[in-house]
Amino acid sequence: MKSLQVLRAVSFCEGLSYLTLFMVAMPLKYGLDLPIAVTLSGGLHGALFVALVPCLLYAAYTRKWSVSRSLSIFVAALLPFGFILADRKIARELRACAVPSPEKDRPSER
Repeated sequence: MKSLQVLRAVSFCEGLSYLTLFMVAMPLKYGLDLPIAVTLSGGLHGALFVALVPCLLYAAYTRKWSVSRSLSIFVAALLPFGFILADRKIARELRACAVPSPEKDRPSER
């Protein structure tokens, strides 16, 4: 479950950095001639994207995901608002992990 939490956090941060790059840094670079904005946010986004890959591989390995499921989350990271879809998938699996088993909650019979 920890691998899913880390993947969700990294995926969300990576997605926000992607939007920041396109919606803030690019207009600053081309509209106000401030290329440093793209340099900074692009570097941050690149580092987060590189961090996303091992997190995704580890989560896929520990959760025994299919290649298509892993690939769908990776492709979502390539799309500007795709991280929202990936976050929903990961959150759904986290909720499924958190649901207690009915047998564990039942008091033991003596």
